[in-house]
Amino acid sequence: MAKNILMPAIELIVIGGSAGSLDVILKQLPALRDNLPVAILLVLHRKAGSSNEDILVDLLSTKTSWKVREAEEKEMITQGTIYVAPADYHLLLESDQSFSLDVSEKVNYSRPSIDITLESAAEVYGARLLAILLSGANADGAEGMQAVKTAGGLCVVQDPASAEVGYMPQQAIDQVMVDKIVPADHLAAFINELFPEQD
Repeated sequence: MAKNILMPAIELIVIGGSAGSLDVILKQLPALRDNLPVAILLVLHRKAGSSNEDILVDLLSTKTSWKVREAEEKEMITQGTIYVAPADYHLLLESDQSFSLDVSEKVNYSRPSIDITLESAAEVYGARLLAILLSGANADGAEGMQAVKTAGGLCVVQDPASAEVGYMPQQAIDQVMVDKIVPADHLAAFINELFPEQD
């Protein structure tokens, strides 16, 4: 599947996760090629109200040469950037490929909700979207993965056997015909293979 030339070019990767997902991301980021023609959006469950909101961005920045920043209202999505969904906001994508922040009720006890971001991203990017669901302890993300699948995008989940908490990826597997199940330590290689290196 990764080398199927008929597959539309992926323009956005949305990675969702909760308990146990940050460790996977921190280990995989250094292996991600730094010239991939794509943007990455991380939607991770985390507590709001921290006085050090930039800690996550700073921590991720130590693991990659990609630009890492927290997504801001009306900001346009650009390739070569890893965006982090702000704590305590739902993050949606608008039709012009900009971000929109929302403080409506929590979904699956979560804000940001992976479902909400994936559903809006599926509407905007369709078959040009790759959704990846990592370790976590609730079912957030499963409905969003279905929206991605319906829109023609790619759905990939972390192998629950390789997850610190396998419930979240397992819910997606149970509810959606996912395209691929990838062990945690193969995620960066999988993404790299989607984008052939240019001479």
